[in-house]
Amino acid sequence: MRFKRTLPILLAVVIIAAALDLAVTLRKHAPPEPARLLPTADGFLYANYSWIRRANNGKPFYPVTHDPEYQQFIQETGFDFERDLDAVAFAIHYPKNWPGGGTGGTAPEPRFSEVFTGRFDADKCGAYLRKTATSIENYDSVDIFTISIYGRTVRIAILGVDTVAASNHEDPSVIHGMVDRSRRLASPFGGPAFLRRYYKVVQLGSPVWLMARVDPAAPGFEGWSTVFPKPADLIISASYNPLHLPLRSGVLHLRAEAFALNDEDAQTITDKLNVFLAMFHSAEASVGSPGTDADVKAFFDSLQVRQQSNRAVLLAAVPTEVIRKLADSSGQVSFEATPASRQAQKPKH
Repeated sequence: MRFKRTLPILLAVVIIAAALDLAVTLRKHAPPEPARLLPTADGFLYANYSWIRRANNGKPFYPVTHDPEYQQFIQETGFDFERDLDAVAFAIHYPKNWPGGGTGGTAPEPRFSEVFTGRFDADKCGAYLRKTATSIENYDSVDIFTISIYGRTVRIAILGVDTVAASNHEDPSVIHGMVDRSRRLASPFGGPAFLRRYYKVVQLGSPVWLMARVDPAAPGFEGWSTVFPKPADLIISASYNPLHLPLRSGVLHLRAEAFALNDEDAQTITDKLNVFLAMFHSAEASVGSPGTDADVKAFFDSLQVRQQSNRAVLLAAVPTEVIRKLADSSGQVSFEATPASRQAQKPKH
């Protein structure tokens, strides 16, 4: 009799444990929360800046100077991008009239939607946005601030104590959807279909990754035709394990995968990349480079290209000392524009 009473309890414990394990697994493989807030788009970019601070013992990666306008922004909002930004997720909207169509509507150039997470002073940021906004819309108890910059409409919404959304898409329903999704953020099944489809390819714990449609026939992609004969989906990610060591001790493992329409296209991409690598190594051997930096040489020696059915895969290992040296060689970085104006300038790049 005791066994009969105990069995249901044991079954309940097992079921609860299995459900918790499933929930943890789903959350582990779900896209980061900022990315799940983004709208349907043709490309996605994510960067987590906190790993750089942790890997570099909490110190700035490179020195930054502030122009008076940006310094005024910091004083009014209390927010410094270099100090307070933890992560950012971008949605890239291609123009609707591009080959294959896009999610950017009638705009002649790409549009962008973003989600920023970090340490925000909601009161100060709200006061700053109210002062600069041309109009304010209250949507589902969230204020959406509209700012006109260089003839483009930028909508900004403070979604929480640590999250801000923005979009320069012409359709206001885009940021409305971001507000709606912030209400059900805990769901690991959330996020655009393109993002959910390819996030499983992103390296586990990657601090920076990109996924986007590449079409050599589209404006801005002409140079890609040397590698991509036909449209493909490109996923680039990096993995980094600092092991509690200074930044200069680590290696960033890069992985780029091109999902082609078929195995033959993937083979073509692989062959072209291998030709480029062979040409580079041949030139390096013929010229000779006894003074070449050891870390840079290690990076180029690590490059590998291979085919896996309809995928062309490129692998590389980048010593983080290379990144540091590149930053040092460029000198100080200067913030010369307000965050809003920088956001408006992105489509020009």
